[in-house]
Amino acid sequence: MSWTEERVEQLKKLWTEGHSASQIANQLGGVTRNAVIGKVHRLGLSGRATPSRPVKRPPRLARPKPAPQRVERPVTTTPEVAAPQQQQPTTLPAVAKTTEPLDPVKLANGDFASVLNIRESMCKWPIGDPMDKDFAFCGRAASGGPYCAEHAKVAFQPKKSRTRREDGQRAAG
Repeated sequence: MSWTEERVEQLKKLWTEGHSASQIANQLGGVTRNAVIGKVHRLGLSGRATPSRPVKRPPRLARPKPAPQRVERPVTTTPEVAAPQQQQPTTLPAVAKTTEPLDPVKLANGDFASVLNIRESMCKWPIGDPMDKDFAFCGRAASGGPYCAEHAKVAFQPKKSRTRREDGQRAAG
């Protein structure tokens, strides 16, 4: 498709009326929006009527979040009248308590497990300070995850225990 005199005149007319490049391309047919934009720039058609724009809506404001409702507990003023309440022991999640930390296992070559020689089947529990020259990983056989059975008990807590603890924190906080 070439730009004939008629098409250029129609382009100029539509451009000054404020039509978009896409609208002009559709009316002319056989040209793309980018072709219209390029021709407009080559012709130097900068001034044009502002295109009709939809009425701007006022910005949508976020709905205010409802304030958290506090549950008021009855407070007794006289301790003689109030029945003594039994305090229930606070139960923390079951976490494996080892008496002493496990020492890293020596490998067949006499070295400890490090970043350079640790395998997927080995426990990746870090032992010591990573900046220390004696830092190592546990190195025991991993039990279906990244850690050995002993370190998995410390690292992973059952979901029930975690839920119980969260409920206790919510009540306290």
